[in-house]
Amino acid sequence: MSSEEHPFAQYVRILGRGKALTRSLTIEEAEAAMDMILRGEALPEQLGAFLMLLRVKEEEGHEIAGFVRAAQGLFTLPSPAPEVDIDWSSYAGKRRQLPWFLLSALLLAQNGMRIFMHGAEGHTPGRLYTRETLEALGIPVAHSLGEAADHIKTRNFAYLPLADLSPRLHDIIQLRPIMGLRSPVHTIARMLNPFSAPLTIQGIFHPNYMDIHQQAALLLGEKNMVVFRGEGGEIERRPGKLTETRTVRDGVAGSEDWPPLLENAVQPIDPEMDIARLKAIWSGEAEDDYAEAAITGTLAIALKSWHGYDSAEKAQAEAETLWRNRNKAQLGIAA
Repeated sequence: MSSEEHPFAQYVRILGRGKALTRSLTIEEAEAAMDMILRGEALPEQLGAFLMLLRVKEEEGHEIAGFVRAAQGLFTLPSPAPEVDIDWSSYAGKRRQLPWFLLSALLLAQNGMRIFMHGAEGHTPGRLYTRETLEALGIPVAHSLGEAADHIKTRNFAYLPLADLSPRLHDIIQLRPIMGLRSPVHTIARMLNPFSAPLTIQGIFHPNYMDIHQQAALLLGEKNMVVFRGEGGEIERRPGKLTETRTVRDGVAGSEDWPPLLENAVQPIDPEMDIARLKAIWSGEAEDDYAEAAITGTLAIALKSWHGYDSAEKAQAEAETLWRNRNKAQLGIAA
């Protein structure tokens, strides 16, 4: 075995020198370290140590920004790249309620907004993930950025699994059962925005990550971003709860609170998680106050972020109008 120090060892050392000497990575160091990881130049032992040291320390906004920069630098985009309005991440999966947010995104697509959604699946047992849901609804899943571009051009909506968007990041997310903990990759993946959409929307589970997302978005030069604690960690408003958000509007950081939509509402648990109910709610064959509030409430946050409305009430009113006027015979945009 060579006694020469491995090039990646410096980044492990920065994070693991003990309480007195450990420090955070600079944005440049974070970018360089992630570039090595994504190119397969870090050894498995180094990767495990690096990820868990970050987890113990807790990643910071500038570190996440550097990691995202490295990932973005390795994308091969189709030419010409499609124009995308909203980058919508989906990495948590649902276990208490169906993914009502999908109907919010598809309704935006039906009304001319171009949505690029990306996510991962299978890393946490017992959850319903976006890919499985879309396939059950008959909505095609892309397998490359080029195919996603075609879907956006024809349907205003595309979903691309992380396994196809960034196979290496996907492999790292799948380490969660081995490590027993989530890694910073869950945050990185949410912020990839490969098509440089002017608006990114992110859902998280742990509230303290809102500030990290906001800080990273500012460093990445994102002009418009909104992040909030969504149901199950997805981009889905909880109708019976106050929704706190962190925002970036025209490059300026802010925050906003959205009031509950349902009074005295206890969040129900759906024991069946029957995907067919999504179609039934969309078509009007079934009604569900909670579901419709989740759909329109999530839609309202997207609309306010996109249009820059001066009030939540105006955004909610438009969301409810779009929901009432949806094409019930067509879920999203037809091929």
